[in-house]
Amino acid sequence: MRRRIRPAADESSASPAPRTIQTNVQLETGRRRTSRNGAVAFTVIVFTCAALIVGVAAWLATGTVGVGAVVLAVVAGVLAASSIHIVMEWEKAVVMRFGKFNRVAGPGVVFTWPIIEFYTLRVDQRVIATYFGAEETLTSDLVPVNVDAVVFWMVFSAKKAATEVEDYASAVSWMSQAMLRKAIGRATLAEVAQRRDQLDAELKDVLEEKLADWGIDVMDVEVRDIVVPKDLQGAMAAEAVATRERNARMIMAEAERDISEMLRDASEVYDGDDAALRLRTMHLAYESVRQSGGTLVIPSAFSEGFTGDPDVLARAAQAAPGK
Repeated sequence: MRRRIRPAADESSASPAPRTIQTNVQLETGRRRTSRNGAVAFTVIVFTCAALIVGVAAWLATGTVGVGAVVLAVVAGVLAASSIHIVMEWEKAVVMRFGKFNRVAGPGVVFTWPIIEFYTLRVDQRVIATYFGAEETLTSDLVPVNVDAVVFWMVFSAKKAATEVEDYASAVSWMSQAMLRKAIGRATLAEVAQRRDQLDAELKDVLEEKLADWGIDVMDVEVRDIVVPKDLQGAMAAEAVATRERNARMIMAEAERDISEMLRDASEVYDGDDAALRLRTMHLAYESVRQSGGTLVIPSAFSEGFTGDPDVLARAAQAAPGK
């Protein structure tokens, strides 16, 4: 998932209206979502069949269909529809008996006793993506930033999700937002921008610990966007330029130090050996002429460095025949 840092919109033209965090944002992807229309149709068919059976039985018994028969048929349909349920493959039904937890049923056809039993919640056990964000949250260096993120989670215990928290989906969103604000408040702006992977891991660990008691497992947390205030862009750019210049100068200083150390070592080698120094001087002069393709004009005072005791030069030449 790609993440980026983008500047805040220019708000100098008009005062913006207060913004609110949307806790249930759904992004349109163009794909079809799963539907429970089949389960609803099954319930309608059960109600209709039960009502028709009772109505026909009353008509056969009395020869007419009165108000009492209609009421009896409707009651029979309601009882039948409340006794037979369809739970989808990705769902779990939490069944209560006299207000107390009885069992977790599904998927498939689920039977309950009319009136005394009912399933209070159908828990979706697929992975769910929830958007959350923190707007104008202060970092540890007192810089307000807007951060958007998404958490991927799933319910692993339908019982806990139904009995330990009122609305587990909203609880996940609000808990994620609160933990994100706390994590931003402990870090500087640079740390929030540069250490987003650590921020993701920290949020995931904290949310797993907080939501485990509600029967919820956190699969992943990803920071989507970080909005930096527009009036800080110039300062941040100047700081980045100054940092790069400092690093460049430090590298140049280290290079100069290394070169000076090498020159010092070379001077120690040539110290006391005039012949080697003269040969090195001649070699440098030759290299300069060979690379440039020109002619080297040597002043008389400089040429004296190429002369000396002939015996010394002969011995040096014999010691280094490759030169």
